[in-house]
Amino acid sequence: MKKLILTGVALLALTACTDKVAFVDNSKLLNDYQEKKDIEAKLKGQISAYERKRDSISMAFQTEARAFDAQAKTLPQNVAQKKYNELMQKSQILQQHLQQEEQKIQMESQTQMDSLLSKVKKNIKEYGKQKGYTFILGANDGGSVLYGTEKKDITKEVTEYLNNQYKDKK
Repeated sequence: MKKLILTGVALLALTACTDKVAFVDNSKLLNDYQEKKDIEAKLKGQISAYERKRDSISMAFQTEARAFDAQAKTLPQNVAQKKYNELMQKSQILQQHLQQEEQKIQMESQTQMDSLLSKVKKNIKEYGKQKGYTFILGANDGGSVLYGTEKKDITKEVTEYLNNQYKDKK
């Protein structure tokens, strides 16, 4: 019985030693991944265009509001109140429109990042199969890998692989 247990432990130890294990620094990988950089650049362009549009609309509305303030003093109370209500309604419509546009950009950003992460996981899995890894662990601030020797860190190789995959599909 002891021989059987010792043989089992020895086999377990041998198979554990033959597993090819490495880790990837998730943050560094994503920061160096060209597709993520391209997505961020595109989104920055959209955000910048939105901000210019928002600022332009705000300035035009402020000009209209100042003109109304100057004119309101000379108008009868009921006419001034009516114009004030119209101005407030216009302000609310503009705010809703801008808020919807901002939410659209946020949703597009989230969708693209979710898609990117899914693609990265799929490609890392494929890379692991090609290179014969049993496990590729993800290191992040949350601490899934608390320590790993530098020779087990394949972040650079995986980043190059991902960037080549992305370049080939462009």
